[in-house]
Amino acid sequence: MNDTAKTPIRLLIHGASGRMGQALLRLARERDDLVVVAAYSRSQPSQRVIDGVPHFAAAELGGAPEFDVAVDFSLPDGFDPVLALCAARGKALVSGTTGLSSAQNAAINDAAAGIGVVWAANYSLGVAVLTELVRRAAAALPGWDCDVVEAHHTRKLDAPSGTALHLGAAVAIGRGSEPHYASLRAGDIVGEHTVQFAAPGERLELIHRASNRDIFARGALEAAVRVAQQAPGRYGLAELMFPNL
Repeated sequence: MNDTAKTPIRLLIHGASGRMGQALLRLARERDDLVVVAAYSRSQPSQRVIDGVPHFAAAELGGAPEFDVAVDFSLPDGFDPVLALCAARGKALVSGTTGLSSAQNAAINDAAAGIGVVWAANYSLGVAVLTELVRRAAAALPGWDCDVVEAHHTRKLDAPSGTALHLGAAVAIGRGSEPHYASLRAGDIVGEHTVQFAAPGERLELIHRASNRDIFARGALEAAVRVAQQAPGRYGLAELMFPNL
């Protein structure tokens, strides 16, 4: 027996019936440092226990078992209850729910006074690094033209993507102005983002390509492990995962 073995971090998955929720459940089973203690979905689950994990409807969230971190990939109208639960119990929250209102973002900041909160539009660790590189390039090349070009599958309705807007915000932080955006919708592209800086005679491109959606779930699980060990506060993904970047 290994006396140095650590107790697994207890996860609550909110939004378990969605694509990301299903990936989180599947990938968490492969890790020894995590255990899913409850999974919550918008509607009543057809089975109460699936692969050893208790499943509940979101309306039952108030009776959640003890957990260390909640991982939320739901919808804006389901976000408030899970944030309130974490704040009330003093537990950390990792969320990738997009489309939040200004009031909901303000509520995240308020909750971060007492718990660790991570919110990101994209949980790819590569995109987290790309965002910092983009900010630095924008600061170094303030007079260059800048464009963010994103490509996704034909079923994606929002354009520009949330990740493209996130990268554009990094450009604005670096140089004080937003880039131009271009969006492509074709085939089954998981996600491609290019940030291009151009000047007469030269061009710099920073590119991230996703070929598998599991990268987002893996990033969220890694964030859950990290934020469980942090003091209260609101953390960006890059700040949390790569503090020395």
